[in-house]
Amino acid sequence: MTDTRDSAVNIDASGVHYRELNTRLRDIVTNSNRKIELRNVYGQRYIGTNLNKPIEIEIFGTPGNDLGAFMNGPRIIVHGNAQDGCGNTMNEGEIIVHGHAGDTVGLSARGGKIFIREDVGYRAGIHMKEYRDKMPVIVIGGTAQDFFGEYMAGGTLVLLGLNLGEGKNHKARFIGTGMHGGVIYVRGNVEEYQLGKEVGVTDLEESDRAALRRYVSEFAGYFDFDADDILSHKFIKLYPRWLRPYGRLYTY
Repeated sequence: MTDTRDSAVNIDASGVHYRELNTRLRDIVTNSNRKIELRNVYGQRYIGTNLNKPIEIEIFGTPGNDLGAFMNGPRIIVHGNAQDGCGNTMNEGEIIVHGHAGDTVGLSARGGKIFIREDVGYRAGIHMKEYRDKMPVIVIGGTAQDFFGEYMAGGTLVLLGLNLGEGKNHKARFIGTGMHGGVIYVRGNVEEYQLGKEVGVTDLEESDRAALRRYVSEFAGYFDFDADDILSHKFIKLYPRWLRPYGRLYTY
């Protein structure tokens, strides 16, 4: 391991237990280093959990569950895929994945941004929330599995479907089930039967186009896409029709 503040700290994670690896990361962050490179990462969990300084962690390999959970400031770049729970309850910072991600990406996220180049699994964006100036954003280059945006309470989800064939729709079902806040932007179309009954569909307004341009331009910059080409296609906006979709179940 090389330990200098002016260059990246390099860690070979091959065979290192996740607890030992995360202890090393916390020690390095305490020493005010600005960048860490983790190589040979094979499923170690909780990388970046609860870190609260603006450090960059570059990962070569496949991190395990709960990458960047509860983190508050770092930027994590993954050259590979990420497993389940990426960005779980994150508060601030960025996670950039040059591959696929598993289920529950951004679970209960309350701030920060997550960019996934390819597809995500089930329940991406579940229970995202926002408060005052805190608003999480997830941009997904591919498509998603069922329950996308489930119980969403705030924030922004962008689903680009760049790997779908011409004229092909996203296949996810139960999109936005229980949604009562936030907004979902989908490039292309979904059928009504794919949506939760709490979800409305509308065309974009100018404020939506401005937000999309900002987020898609960031995505394109990270993954070498053409933002103008992405934005030239049709987008729809999904929004919650009610603020308390299940409130009537608890009134007498």
